Amino acid sequence: MKSFIIGIIALTALSTTSVAQNSAIQQAVIQTPGVQDEACKTRIENFLPHEYGVAYVKADFRRHTVTVKWFKDRTNIENIKTALANMGYDADDVTADPDAYKRLPAACKPTMVKKDIPKPKE
Repeated sequence: MKSFIIGIIALTALSTTSVAQNSAIQQAVIQTPGVQDEACKTRIENFLPHEYGVAYVKADFRRHTVTVKWFKDRTNIENIKTALANMGYDADDVTADPDAYKRLPAACKPTMVKKDIPKPKE
């Protein structure tokens, strides 16, 4: 009987701890126009989890977004955006590092649409 009660107390303490840890996780969706194909997606999903405090990364090259979950007591969204910028990708309002952008594969560099090209003045 004593071991049964100790087991229940241990399970209760364990479940309380996991609930507290889950509340410390935050999530955001970052717009990344440079995520063009599977290679870009793989680069981000392999690199970003190595950043301190990042718990989950999912890149979507069709929507040009990166979904990130992180521990709010270890990092913040600005650090994550800066890490993406240091990889060579624009991340919401943070511009990509020019040197890192040059090192990206050609497929990961967004192309200009014809309507964005200024017309020459006559």
